Amino acid sequence: MILAIDTATQYAGLALYNQDGVLAEESWFSGRNHTIEVMPRLVRMLAQANLKVADLTALAVSLGPGSFTGVRIALSIAKGLALPHKLPVIGVSTLEIAAYPLQFQNLPIWVILQAGRGRIITACFGQGEEGWQFLIEPHLTTVETLTGQINQPAICTGEIDAQAAQVLQRGSDHRALIASPATRLRRAGYLAEIAAQRLEAGDQDDPDALAPIYLPSPSVSAS
Repeated sequence: MILAIDTATQYAGLALYNQDGVLAEESWFSGRNHTIEVMPRLVRMLAQANLKVADLTALAVSLGPGSFTGVRIALSIAKGLALPHKLPVIGVSTLEIAAYPLQFQNLPIWVILQAGRGRIITACFGQGEEGWQFLIEPHLTTVETLTGQINQPAICTGEIDAQAAQVLQRGSDHRALIASPATRLRRAGYLAEIAAQRLEAGDQDDPDALAPIYLPSPSVSAS
């Protein structure tokens, strides 16, 4: 049983995942309340599934980029559960989680995360020489500037409100195709499934060495 924890931005998520798929999942807008909201919901989810920490086989955690504080909350919880129980931990990029449900599309996928003060964190995914990969590396920008980077039809997903969707479509001359609100939701179930695939391939991280992913600018924060 994999427990997935994502608190990388103001949206948070938890999921329980086994060989049959998602057993339980919760996604919600937490704002800046991760510290007081995540653990009670985690305890409740385990109780409702009639599970204990000892029943878990692995932890999956979103490593960022995102909020400086938010990323560290999930990582601290994951390490706190994994180390005493000697559980493997899988760390996954926040951007990869958001792009995951669209990986079989034939168009480039732009993922957007809110970074505060009118800025966004974005990256472009697509099929390259090494399979599913970054076509454009994560960087800090604005929605208005991003429209100039979308020079061919592409799907935009992630944390996009109605106003940003309009800017993306108009500024890109409608080359930007906005994923539906439900598709744009970054789900902990996706995080857990990515982790399950990595575990099956024999790939896991060292919990002691696992660290948040931050962009070079120290000012990048969604909190």
